[in-house]
Amino acid sequence: MAKRIALLGITHESNSFVKEPTKLEHFTKGHWFKAADIRKEYASAYHEIGGMIEVIDEAGMELVPVMYAEATPGGVIAAETYQTLLEQLLAELDKVMPVDACLVVPHGAGVSESFLDMDGHWLSVLREKLGKEIPIIGTIDPHANVSQLMMESTDALVAYKTNPHVDQRETGKAAAQILVKQLKGESKALQVFRQLPLAISIEQQLTSVDPCKHLWSYASELSKTAGILSISIVLGFPYADVVDMGSSIIVVSDNDILLANEIADQLQEYMISNKEKFNGIKQNINQLLATLSNLPKPILLLDMGDNVGGGSNGDSNYLLDALEPIEDCNYFICIYDPLAIAIAEKHSIGDSFTLQLGNRPDSQKSTLYEVVLEKMFDGKFTEETPRHGGQINFDMGRSAIVVTKGGNTVMLTSLRVPPYSLSQLTSFNINPTDFDVLIAKGVNAPIAAYKSICKAILQVNTPGVTQADMTQFTYQNRRKPLFPFEENIQS
Repeated sequence: MAKRIALLGITHESNSFVKEPTKLEHFTKGHWFKAADIRKEYASAYHEIGGMIEVIDEAGMELVPVMYAEATPGGVIAAETYQTLLEQLLAELDKVMPVDACLVVPHGAGVSESFLDMDGHWLSVLREKLGKEIPIIGTIDPHANVSQLMMESTDALVAYKTNPHVDQRETGKAAAQILVKQLKGESKALQVFRQLPLAISIEQQLTSVDPCKHLWSYASELSKTAGILSISIVLGFPYADVVDMGSSIIVVSDNDILLANEIADQLQEYMISNKEKFNGIKQNINQLLATLSNLPKPILLLDMGDNVGGGSNGDSNYLLDALEPIEDCNYFICIYDPLAIAIAEKHSIGDSFTLQLGNRPDSQKSTLYEVVLEKMFDGKFTEETPRHGGQINFDMGRSAIVVTKGGNTVMLTSLRVPPYSLSQLTSFNINPTDFDVLIAKGVNAPIAAYKSICKAILQVNTPGVTQADMTQFTYQNRRKPLFPFEENIQS
């Protein structure tokens, strides 16, 4: 009889500095699937679930999809919402028991009001339910804040190796291959974990350039060592106020704890000795605007303080206000603003009217703009190529295009969607190359989509709950010492 492999996950990147909690409606409007609908959504997607499905099918084993729930990053998950998610996850699992193994898809930076280490909690509940003998192997986002409980509750966790995350399907395949080999008796996964006294600055986390490029290259060489099944560099998520916030290392060996520890020692020494390189120089709006006229167009401005993929609302107007007065600068920006959509709905195409666009986290008043309504539409679009997040289907809700008095284009949405795909523009007949400046509310993730058309890319240290300088936040729970908060750390 073929081995039966359960597949399940709860995924959320939780920002402790966002005031509004993430609730059940954010999951129902996100990506929440059960049973066969999981395969239908992800079998051909560039998501880790797609990779898991591919490997288990090829191995002749039975994949048993259980439940997968994901919401757009935001505030910590409300206690009752997490309770509902967990109860439904376990109820769906009960329907398919018994199983021979389990593939899991946590994020690694999930926080709920009831459990700061939410991923560790649901994985530990799963471990208790399945018992110690059932293998539990899965993937995590490299923006995880990995805990000891996550490690104790799983046999192996494998993080994506790219940021932007364009290797999610490959990572799912890698995790599933470790599981298949274990079920066939060809190897036995054993993982060791190093939580470093280091938090890597968010704008330094682009893996295609230094300092991360050399780090990943070094890890890749170490991964060729006989007996090593996987090496994960976990960057960490600085916007979760938890004791496990920061960077870490996971080394999975073939039942060789001495070898795994030796590899972890080498990586830890490298990262600590190069810690200064992982704390970048932040540039503010005025510094970067002064350079725009000298750069080839179009330019991508990354609005780091309003990073939707890090939990921000996607509604600040700092860059909108800064660019509007500049002559001979044609820009595009997407803003989450359900109220503006409601106002626009009362007008006809071609109407001119006044809108208060954007929100200011610093409590300054938003700016009134004279706009012309160009179009209204239902904001569903798809992405068929590998992009950050690995999703295919997106929904911005009821949306609008308005043009400001300065001739600049603003897309308004009623649902928050991170800027991971150019289809967000092209699906609605917006040509990104028509603009001098494209503003994307992210840090590194949008680069996968925009780099093919943008001749210059600039990260802007704007204010907000995802601002780049993590030392400006007040933490209640982080561990100490932790660089860059404290200088005196040791490997």
